Amino acid sequence: MRRDDNLLSYRYDVLTKMGYLRKEIPECITSNLNPKFKLREYQIEAVARFIHYLNEYQDRTKPTQLLFNMATGSGKTVLMAANILYLYEQGYRNFLFFVNSTNIIEKTRDNFLNPLSPKYLFNENIKFDNKQIHIREVSNFDESNEEDINIIFTTIQGLHSQLNLFKENSVTLEDFKDRKIVLISDEAHHINVWTKKRLSRKEEELKSTWEHTVSSILYSNPENILLEYTATIDLENPAIFEKYRDKLIFEYDLKQFRADGYSKEVKVLQSDLDNWERMLQAVILSQYRRKIAEKYRIQLKPVILFKSKSIKESRENFDLFRSRLDNLSTKDIESIRSRLHGTVLEKVFNYLEDNKIEIDNFIAELKEDFSESKCVLLDSENINREHQINLNNLEDKNNEIRAIFAVKMLDEGWDVLNLFDIVRLYDTRDGRWTKDGRYIPGNTTIAERQLIGRGARYYPFKINAEDDPFKRKFDEQVNHELRILEELYYHSKHNPRYIKELTTTLKDYGIIPREEREVVIKVKDEIKKTDFYTKGVIFINSKVKADRKTIKDIRDLDIKRTFRYRLETGTIKENTIFRDQVTDYSTVETKTERIDLTSFGRSVIRKAMAKLEFYKFNNLKKYFPGLSSSLQFINSLNEIKVDLTGSEKRIKNLTPEDKLRICVYVLKEIEKEIINSYVEYRGSEQFKPVRIKDILKDKKVKIDINESGDQEKGVPMSHPKHPDLALNLREKNWYLFEENYGTFEEKSLIRFIDTVYDKLTQKYSDVYLLRNEKMFKIYSFKDGRTFEPDFVLFLKKENSDKLEQIQIFIEPKGDYLTEKDRWKEDFLLEIEKRYRIKPEPELVMENNDYILIGLPFYSENKKREFEKIFEEKIKIKRG
Repeated sequence: MRRDDNLLSYRYDVLTKMGYLRKEIPECITSNLNPKFKLREYQIEAVARFIHYLNEYQDRTKPTQLLFNMATGSGKTVLMAANILYLYEQGYRNFLFFVNSTNIIEKTRDNFLNPLSPKYLFNENIKFDNKQIHIREVSNFDESNEEDINIIFTTIQGLHSQLNLFKENSVTLEDFKDRKIVLISDEAHHINVWTKKRLSRKEEELKSTWEHTVSSILYSNPENILLEYTATIDLENPAIFEKYRDKLIFEYDLKQFRADGYSKEVKVLQSDLDNWERMLQAVILSQYRRKIAEKYRIQLKPVILFKSKSIKESRENFDLFRSRLDNLSTKDIESIRSRLHGTVLEKVFNYLEDNKIEIDNFIAELKEDFSESKCVLLDSENINREHQINLNNLEDKNNEIRAIFAVKMLDEGWDVLNLFDIVRLYDTRDGRWTKDGRYIPGNTTIAERQLIGRGARYYPFKINAEDDPFKRKFDEQVNHELRILEELYYHSKHNPRYIKELTTTLKDYGIIPREEREVVIKVKDEIKKTDFYTKGVIFINSKVKADRKTIKDIRDLDIKRTFRYRLETGTIKENTIFRDQVTDYSTVETKTERIDLTSFGRSVIRKAMAKLEFYKFNNLKKYFPGLSSSLQFINSLNEIKVDLTGSEKRIKNLTPEDKLRICVYVLKEIEKEIINSYVEYRGSEQFKPVRIKDILKDKKVKIDINESGDQEKGVPMSHPKHPDLALNLREKNWYLFEENYGTFEEKSLIRFIDTVYDKLTQKYSDVYLLRNEKMFKIYSFKDGRTFEPDFVLFLKKENSDKLEQIQIFIEPKGDYLTEKDRWKEDFLLEIEKRYRIKPEPELVMENNDYILIGLPFYSENKKREFEKIFEEKIKIKRG
């Protein structure tokens, strides 16, 4: 059984939660990755851990071996590219990339080497210290260029063969001597064939296994690094766990990936139809999906995968599809229509009717979109480089492929976002159930699970400007027609036992939730009769373009102005191995002295700026629109201080080289500060009124039960897991909805409001608590980030001559999320100081007072602090 606290990744989890891990990504990565691949939060975490391990982790081993266990579709390849760029800056030039299958090699070559590929990983110009470098493929490291990134692409089998069977220009073990090498293993679980609980005698004798081959290369030089990336690792296997206990640096499994909203939701559609009818069903659904995308001006060409058990069956299914689709008739469509009641296909025909699309015209569309030239038959006997490139670029607008017929070739290493339907054209099972009720999946089910995991990658799109294109948007609007763009359908023959086994496997793997529930969040009927509902308003701000015209130089930015630099002391020490004896040949006393950066003189600063691409005048103008010259920027550095640490003699006798080196270092640090402070948008300080009745509506939402580890999530407050949280909200006229299905912290907050309600009503005529079910958003003043506060408390006091309305934003937050969401709390606490009410004659009365307040996070650990601040703001005291 795995012990998480023994894992390297657990130690880093603790560092992150305590706020000790620095998350600033070096400029060598941010400026050299393809700009369209902006690092996500979890990728930034992975890079930060990697950098910390290499430079600061006290128990780092050499040679270094690290494993990144990341969900299929979570961007492992982007992380590889980021790590390669960082290692280049650390002096590494030679990289050996190996995988298990040839088709993954072709895809990876394209992503790493072809700037015209839509999935090319790097910037158009890769620059280090203002010098352009290139990504080069080499067959061995004798061909390496010391100025470039040199990569050998190979398979595990090919690498093993080359090292054991000498061939001209092939890789040999001699290539790895006296060179620092970075080995990169994709789908890394394949190199663990040697890691078992017990080895047979034959296996003990067999030193030339794939895993041994990799180990031989790694240990040929203590400076070598092996980076492994996989979505699949069996940590329940004691031998695997022990091997990776101190190597697994980052875990981001499919369950978390899906919970964070980065994947499609998976639906299983089983039907008692023959192969042709199931294929037609998928084609109809796929075409509907395309029409919905077109309606919202989303460029999408959805793809279907038809999966067979053997090459022979795949070709037979391809021929069947061609003969039937080319002769498709109204009768075929009506046959499907007559049996679709209660399924997603019912929406398709409702859409066709509502939009007056004739069946004959729809058939013509299907024949055109799924013509023979737009369907691919793919198997080991029918694969070429062109096929591989097309499969890697299925999302490209010039790629017209709509359907793929395959057997096993796409189970691993296939990067595809626009796969929305997988049709299983066989009906075999190979798993087994144990006596204690556990299901052990067979190879077939495991392969299907992996394939579904690949198809579950989210297809990016935006509806509103502030949408994250890479995240699901309609979890809480399950009836929205765009929801179909967030779902992957797995079409299977009606076989309840198989579906149970597949569902069990998908739940174990995290592709689908253990338990999900659709509930209707209903506004109370009596609330709809109140003045609060019919006449009341909520004040929200807008996301606006940041006005940067007034930013002229460093002095206009709120950034760090003091930096540290340590000079070399010249100290020499000799250690005796196996003894704690250290001989000091020189002892130097150090001191720290603060100096002005501009004291080095303009010419030194100019030289330092010339070495850094960022400080080109045209680039500076992007960040400082009001900047008139480079001299103006240099003069603005007069506020920058440097804390120099070194011997007194060194500090007093800085050489020109010292000054230039210090200048370059400090300018690089300032560059990070400038980039981090740059924002294109901000939240307006003006809050405009919106009618309550326009946002407060009944909603059907999907809730994943216990997915976040919170036992209360998805459970009604009338019957919670924790009895002390129980509350019948139907009887509480201050709560707008009939029920709450929130987290422990949310229910706890509601209980708190219930305890102070009587006190509130002594002072205020109206008291209402609104749970924000995706009804409104507000935007951070600093950078325009979108925030949906969980609750708003409305208080109204009527005096003789005017009305006072207080609107309080409240966000319950679990302790584990506090650090991650710190910016939200900072924003909440700024609202009271900075808000302005936008006058709207019909909604806002001029002589009334409208007060907006944001409170600190509500959490169980800081409950008393919250209550104290709440009482101070509302000016009540609990008895």
